Amino acid sequence: MTQPPNQPPQQGGFGPPQDQPPQGGFGAPAPPPPAQPQPQPQPGYGYPQQQQPGPYAQPGPYAAGTPGPYGQPQQPGPYGGQPGYGHPQQPQYPGTPGTPPPGGPRGLFKGKPALVIGAAVAALLVIGGTVYAVTSGGDGKKKPVAHESDDAKSSGPSATDTPVNPGDGSGDGGSDPENLNAGRKSGEAKVLWYKTAPDAPGSGADAPGMWITDKTAVKAAYKQVFAYNVGDGTPTWDPITFPQKVCAVTPQKSADDKVVVAYMSGTSDRAKCNQLQQIDLNTGEKGWSGTVADGGLFDSAISVELTISGRTLMVGRSQSGTAYDLGSGKKLYDKKKYGTDCFPTAFAGGTDRLISVASCDASGSDEHDEIQWLDPATGKVKWTQKVKKGWRVARTYSVKPLVVYLTNEDKKAWNIATFTPDGRFRSEVKVDEKFAPNCGWTVLERDLQGCQGVAADANTLYLPTDTTSGANEIVAISLSTGKAKWRVKSPTDESMTPVKVEDGKLVAYVRPSYDTGGQVVSIPTGGAGHKTTKLLQNPSGAAEIEDGFYDGAVDWADGRFYISSTRLSGNDDAKEKLMLAFGK
Repeated sequence: MTQPPNQPPQQGGFGPPQDQPPQGGFGAPAPPPPAQPQPQPQPGYGYPQQQQPGPYAQPGPYAAGTPGPYGQPQQPGPYGGQPGYGHPQQPQYPGTPGTPPPGGPRGLFKGKPALVIGAAVAALLVIGGTVYAVTSGGDGKKKPVAHESDDAKSSGPSATDTPVNPGDGSGDGGSDPENLNAGRKSGEAKVLWYKTAPDAPGSGADAPGMWITDKTAVKAAYKQVFAYNVGDGTPTWDPITFPQKVCAVTPQKSADDKVVVAYMSGTSDRAKCNQLQQIDLNTGEKGWSGTVADGGLFDSAISVELTISGRTLMVGRSQSGTAYDLGSGKKLYDKKKYGTDCFPTAFAGGTDRLISVASCDASGSDEHDEIQWLDPATGKVKWTQKVKKGWRVARTYSVKPLVVYLTNEDKKAWNIATFTPDGRFRSEVKVDEKFAPNCGWTVLERDLQGCQGVAADANTLYLPTDTTSGANEIVAISLSTGKAKWRVKSPTDESMTPVKVEDGKLVAYVRPSYDTGGQVVSIPTGGAGHKTTKLLQNPSGAAEIEDGFYDGAVDWADGRFYISSTRLSGNDDAKEKLMLAFGK
């Protein structure tokens, strides 16, 4: 695939808005246009009969108006009438794609290869995380007020070979009632500790976030935040209990091990997710706290999105965002409406960058999304990338490098695109495959940072393939070309998903079976050989409990593997699982 010409970011037009100095509170953006109508449900998955051009308008960086280098007529793709690799010849279950339409899918970029999925509204496209690829040719008044709370009590670490599980989410160094290490075989790791969840209401509760430091494993669940010694699971500090349920967390921790948790203002239908609390993960000390004010009309804090970028906390509302200094809670700037009715609706943070996605001219003739790279300290726009009408930025698979997943509801299509640091289009994925990253259950709102089971380094994207049974594969995809570099099969008959890239190797998690524990493996990312090497074999005695963490959050740190629930059902019949740690 030919890469668009190297052109500098566009100035003027849709480009960077004029910088605005921080104001004394939230700015109220102008009332947006009428809400667009809800999409009508589409029939089950299946390829659309016609494909359309892709998400980025031309020319660079993809401004609207003048025809760009991809304005030539579409040509039929090379896979006319043939099912792609990994696709069944006939639908096997509701939602399985069948054979593409005659002539093959047409390019999402004009004259370029297409990536197509079956018929489903865009909201549904990001529910399960499974995606398919087919290759062819005015200010408010409230601000957070920093104040310190009483120091949480701390307990020193202790060593034990038995998991710690009192059944209330805290842990007290008790016995091993589950006998998870009983009968442990030679070569198997051990369960370091296991925690059941606190009671949740019958309607269920969220258990978001999991943060690992060199001392402490920290987990939020319902109205509380718990901390455990990484080695033996004894409480590192007393649980922090909020008056209402936790509704948002920063998925990242800062370099000095700080996070921010948001909890609800009450229990009524008018309650908002607007109460912020900074927490030190190592000590349990509560730092600054504050209330997120609403923006303008239609821009409320009923729900918020939190992300950390360097020393900046960005709090995203439905149509704007406000940045704070992570250490002090001091307001830094607002990210508000700009250009032609462009409202920032989602944010994603990285070490030194902050990505904003805006919805522009909603329901108008030029309705589209825009991606911006912001300086996290100042909010200054470094570049803007316009997305074609009909395409929606749903996820960021990676922020550094920037890899985005887009959907087109009308055309029943999707696209994975990558960008250079200066905002130029780099490539789109051109691998004929069905992928299955775990992207949670967000339906009505964007959740740019909501995916697990996908990893990236400077030049490669790692995605797991989907399979209804048996072993799957991880495919390494070049960010320069969008093509597969190599693929590796799961070492067992269970699926394998990427966790992270470290020290030149991809760390992956292999799911357990009903009677065999899961594995943590490493795969060299360079060179010619890409075989899996076992880092940890989880014990068979814990396989059933491990397997019960369906779509749980996972992490690998300092030779230990952690898995935790992200949602509590509220079922009173049995204690729910919260967190499990394995190690040698």
